[in-house]
Amino acid sequence: MSETTTLWTLGAAAAGAGLTVKVAQTIVRRLNLSAAKHPSLGGHSRMAKRVTKLLPGYAYSESEFFNSDGAPDSVAQQRRAALIRLGESLKTRCPITLALTQEARQGLPDLQFTGAYRVPYQFSPLLRQYVQVGAFYQASEGVMLTDLDGNQYHDLTGSYGVNVFGVDVYRQTTAKGVAMTQDLGPVLAGLHPIVASNVARLQKISGLDQVSFHMSGTEAVMQAVRLARYHTKRKNLVRFNGAYHGWWEDVQPGPGNPMPPRETYTLADMSEQALKVLRTRKDIACVLINPLQAIHPNKSAPGDSSLVDSSRSAHYDRAAYTEWLKKLRQVCTDAGIVLIFDEVFLGFRLAPGGAQEYFGVQADMVTYGKTLGGGLPVGVVCGKAALMKRFREERPADICFARGTFNSHPYVMGAMSAFLDYLETPEAQSCYADLEAKQNARCARFNQLMAEAGAPVVATAMSSVWTLSYNQPSRYNWLLQFYLREQGLALSWVGTGRLIWSLNYTEADFEQVMHKFLAAVKHMAADGWWWRDANLTNKAIKRRLLKEMWSHWKSH
Repeated sequence: MSETTTLWTLGAAAAGAGLTVKVAQTIVRRLNLSAAKHPSLGGHSRMAKRVTKLLPGYAYSESEFFNSDGAPDSVAQQRRAALIRLGESLKTRCPITLALTQEARQGLPDLQFTGAYRVPYQFSPLLRQYVQVGAFYQASEGVMLTDLDGNQYHDLTGSYGVNVFGVDVYRQTTAKGVAMTQDLGPVLAGLHPIVASNVARLQKISGLDQVSFHMSGTEAVMQAVRLARYHTKRKNLVRFNGAYHGWWEDVQPGPGNPMPPRETYTLADMSEQALKVLRTRKDIACVLINPLQAIHPNKSAPGDSSLVDSSRSAHYDRAAYTEWLKKLRQVCTDAGIVLIFDEVFLGFRLAPGGAQEYFGVQADMVTYGKTLGGGLPVGVVCGKAALMKRFREERPADICFARGTFNSHPYVMGAMSAFLDYLETPEAQSCYADLEAKQNARCARFNQLMAEAGAPVVATAMSSVWTLSYNQPSRYNWLLQFYLREQGLALSWVGTGRLIWSLNYTEADFEQVMHKFLAAVKHMAADGWWWRDANLTNKAIKRRLLKEMWSHWKSH
């Protein structure tokens, strides 16, 4: 029996209960939609926003901070002494960097936010009194960053995805781009001739007909969705639970967004029930895919601020995710839904042709950003000709407007051209040779070293993007990022949730990082942070947290 027939049958049956067929079918479709959502709060944005409004803010006292897992007093005192030592170590090494960070924080909300949300909020206020991390660097070279005090760090931030080939490549592409376009300069009333070349090469890379340029990845996704709605004459978009597509309202309908959700369905990833919804509804304009979700389907980006226990996990099955994308591609084709690949983060990291080449699936539209700007900010939409047109000649007032003053800035277009030149070189192509096998071997090496050291740390790799998980219940896993900092490893503000390796890391570089990791985990273990007894489980930790929250909620 087809799904359409099922709907009519159920509708007819419901009519006997006093409902019209149309109303009954609407109810059934709504039930199907609810069933396609992930059961977590991430799949129910309205409920998530209600819960976050009820979540009480509170901070641990000194005694609670050091024995939140029920550790004996001797271990708590050991931890306190260790945290003081760690904080003094970081402070002594980089006084200039920390002083400027503290000064800038007063007028820079970004630093206020990232400083507060590096770790679970109960620990954050007291931790910031003991331990500070600098936000400034003065130089970069190879795989190293140098702070204002001359300290060097191996860069595992990946510049949030920008840095695929290494900072030296982008320094060169930026310089070449400016040199190629400096005769025109920052003239924005027309286009530099290099734009035409960029368009032709992006058509070839994406396998799509037309290209538009924007000022950021977020903006590129916004325009792709607007065009999909414009041409399908449908309003709703589908995103999958946990996926990030920028910070604008329609793609971030839960916590973090002050607006209520609008025309957005957040469905369960890799779900047959989600495919059923796509087949049967006629109001869906587009489906957004962030291929990075393959490493943690239905889970948000893994930051250490949510590392309240050791239940964080990741798993990457390329074959299974490829099969899912192929099914999704067929369903979207059959239902007239625009399939959009959001490759702002992963574009050019997995393969020269991006995720489309890597998974062997052609999208209707693709968005790029990050590394494609050759080191400068950019957003790009590539799409089928029928989807990219912004006006209707038969209805001259019916347009889909999108501009942006800096969307084809000559310097950015020059840097993009230089990046695309580099992408075609043997040097760049060699970075992709056996890339996944190399990263998997490094990940296996990492996990072997951690196991031999008795450290409860496990890495999962999606090529050059890693997530760390913890296989022993603990309240303090988030502290590892600070021990790594002390050893000379630079992580982004989300901590151990995401390590991003640039492709210029040599085996010698990797071994140096492994040496620093081993030193960090050994120091952290010796300082008592991974102490536990047999009764400490992830379930017990969550139960204790719920009791704490209930107690603080009642008192306020």
